[in-house]
Amino acid sequence: MSTTKTMPLHWKIAIGFVVGLIAGLAVHYGIGPEVDGVRKLIAWATQPFSTLFLNLIFMLIVPLLFSALVVGVSEMGDVASLGRIGWRTLACTVLFSGIAVLIGLVLVGVFKPGAGVDPALAQQLLAEQGDRAAAIVDDSRSQASGMAMLLSIVPTNVIKAASDNGTILSLMFFSLMFGVGIVLSADKPAVATLKRGIEGLFEVSMTLIGLVIRLAPLAVFCFMFNLAVLFGWDLLVRLASYVAVVVGALAIHLFVVYPLAIKALGRYSPARFFRGVQGPMLVAFSTASSNATLPAALRVADTRLGLPSHVSRFVLTIGATANQNGTALFEGVTVIFLAQFFGVDLSLGDQVLVMLVCILGGIGTAGVPSGSLPVVALICAMVGVPPHGIGLILGVNHFLDMCRTTVNVTGDLAIATIVSRGEAHRAEPSS
Repeated sequence: MSTTKTMPLHWKIAIGFVVGLIAGLAVHYGIGPEVDGVRKLIAWATQPFSTLFLNLIFMLIVPLLFSALVVGVSEMGDVASLGRIGWRTLACTVLFSGIAVLIGLVLVGVFKPGAGVDPALAQQLLAEQGDRAAAIVDDSRSQASGMAMLLSIVPTNVIKAASDNGTILSLMFFSLMFGVGIVLSADKPAVATLKRGIEGLFEVSMTLIGLVIRLAPLAVFCFMFNLAVLFGWDLLVRLASYVAVVVGALAIHLFVVYPLAIKALGRYSPARFFRGVQGPMLVAFSTASSNATLPAALRVADTRLGLPSHVSRFVLTIGATANQNGTALFEGVTVIFLAQFFGVDLSLGDQVLVMLVCILGGIGTAGVPSGSLPVVALICAMVGVPPHGIGLILGVNHFLDMCRTTVNVTGDLAIATIVSRGEAHRAEPSS
C-alpha cells in the first residue's frame, strides 16, 4: 500500500510568497498598476481575500490569547513557578530589546542615512504622505504615557479591552489574573471543571485556526502580489540607505544575537531552532502582524521545537505584544534617521532616552501592522524632532514592518526556548 507525502505548509507558504512577488513585479513593470483591469483585480480579488484571511485570524485571536494564557498559567501548578518563568521572560525581553536598539543606534550613527536624503525627494514624499502623517501624529498625542500608561494596563472593562487592539495588554493582564485565580483555587471541584472548559476553548480555537491557516499560501500570494504591483522596487531604491540600515540591523539581531543566545542561554541547537520556525517566520513576514502569527508560533513550539506547553503558551501569548525587539530597533533607527535629516543634534542623554523609550515602546506596541508608527511620532516629539517627518518613511514602512515582525516573532520563540531550559518535558535538541 503506497502512501503519498504531502508538502509541508511552510513550503507551500514559501511558494505562494515567491510566486506572488514575481507575478506582482511582472504586472507592475509589464502592465502597470494604474491599468483598469489590474486595479479591479486588486480591488475585487486579491485585496478582499487577504483582508478576509487576516479578519479570520483576528476573529480567533481573543479566545486563543485568553485561553492559551490562562491554561499556560494554570498548568504551572503554583504561583512560584509563574513568578520564576515570568521574571525570566521579562529579563530576556529587556535584554534582547536593549541589544536590538543598541545595534540599530550604532549602525544609524555610523552610516548616517538621514544626512544623505535628496531634499527634493524628501519634499515630494512629505507632500504625498502629509495627510497620513498628520493622522498618525494626532493618534500619538492621544496615547497614554508615563503613569497613565501603566495604570491603563489594568482594565476597567475587560470586554472593551478584548475588542480593541490598542488595549491588548489589558486583556493579557486580565488573563494572567484569571490564571492565577485558577491556581489559587485549584482544590475546588468547580474550578477544575472551569479549567477543563477553558482548555476546551483553547483546543477549539486551535482547530479553527488550523482550518484558516490552510488558506495561508493563497493569502500570502495575495499579500505579496498586492505589494509588488503597487510599489515595485521604486520606493526601496529611493530610500535605499535608510532601508539598508534598518534591514541590516534586523539581520544582525536575527542571525547573530538570537543564535548565540539560544546556544549559550538555552543550550539548544540554533540549526534545529531555525529549521523549526520557518513557518511562523514566513507568516510573520507576509502578514506583518505578531498577533496573526501567534497560532503558527504556538503550533511549532509544541510540534517542532518540543517546548513544554505551559511555557510556550505563556511566553508566546505575552510576547505577541510585549516582546517586540524588531519594533524597538526600528523605532530607534527611525527617530535618529529623522533627527539627522532635520539637522537636530541629539545629545548622548537624548539618545539614551530614545533607547529607553524604544524598549518600553517595543513592550507596549500593538502587534498589528504599522502599530509602531504612533510610538515613533511620540518619541520624535519628546526629543525635539518634527513628528510629521514620519511621512518620509511611510512609503517603505510596510516592507520594513514585514521585516521587523519576522524578528519579533522569532524573538518570541527564542525566548520561549531559553525560558524552557530546565523546565520539565522539553525535548532534547538534536545535533
